[in-house]
Amino acid sequence: MYQKILSAVFVCLGLLVFSQDALAKKPLTLRLGHPMAPGNNVTVGYEKFKELVEKKSDRSIRIQIFGNTQLGSDRVTTEAAQAGTLDMSSSSTPNLASFSKAYMALDLPYITFEKNQEKLYRALDEGELGKALDKVAESIGLKAIMYSEYGYRNFVSTAKPLNAVSDLMNLKIRTTDSPVEVAVATELGMNPAPVAWGETYTALQQGTVDAEGNTFSLLNDAKHTEVLKYAMDSQHNYSMHVLLMNKKKWDSLTPDQQKIISEAAREALIWQRAESVKLEKKAWEAFKEKGIVIHRLTGEQRAELVAKTESVRQKFAKEIPADILALIAATQQ
Repeated sequence: MYQKILSAVFVCLGLLVFSQDALAKKPLTLRLGHPMAPGNNVTVGYEKFKELVEKKSDRSIRIQIFGNTQLGSDRVTTEAAQAGTLDMSSSSTPNLASFSKAYMALDLPYITFEKNQEKLYRALDEGELGKALDKVAESIGLKAIMYSEYGYRNFVSTAKPLNAVSDLMNLKIRTTDSPVEVAVATELGMNPAPVAWGETYTALQQGTVDAEGNTFSLLNDAKHTEVLKYAMDSQHNYSMHVLLMNKKKWDSLTPDQQKIISEAAREALIWQRAESVKLEKKAWEAFKEKGIVIHRLTGEQRAELVAKTESVRQKFAKEIPADILALIAATQQ
């Protein structure tokens, strides 16, 4: 009898160990929501991230991507990531302004220029700027995983040619909820109308708005080229799309899992930035093929835009951590 009981105990212990081992080997699945269109530079970057995470982990970590606003706008998915009902969210920096004013720093008009892009990347990847922004994410219950390249926004219109700064006057322009973006539009004499990204195409089509500011790449991928007629290379605002994870979820991962995700994000980001350059050039060609008239600003016109938006930079600088502004300014030297 004793031997039978002992055997039963060993069987139970064996089953318990087996069940724990099976649980430990169960793949970790992380759900990622973002609003970007198929083929966009942000979208393909996350597809590369998924590929690298699954390869490096032998598919013990799997990424499920829900793009093109399937789970809602930037704000909706980021709120879900904060609450822990979604593992990861990607949001543009303008849309992150409602979570922390610190994110307004990079959205200030002409705070950074394309010629200094590599310096900005180094500050984000290896310098104090990236560390400072990481702390901002943690302060709102999130962990920054990847600062995806989004690009420089340009003004586009369905209503009239944009051959001069004065042509921006009175345009009904779609903006995000970013107070900086709204202030820039107001300062330039436009009428800002915050509209969710997923509703912007219809708003342009129906005439609710007749202008917007975005990267040519995203506008092309989202098929806004079907309704747009005019553009200028204003490059008035630079943005990133930040991949964020629920902080408690991140802390629950093993050191090996965290290492795999971090390494995959770094490698995907290098690839994504290079791909972004190619996609933006492709978008310029697509604009031309669609008959959209692109006006290239003269040096004087760009200087006029910089001067007209100076009051916006001064106003919002008071609300943004001074150290972050100083770190960005250092990249422009």
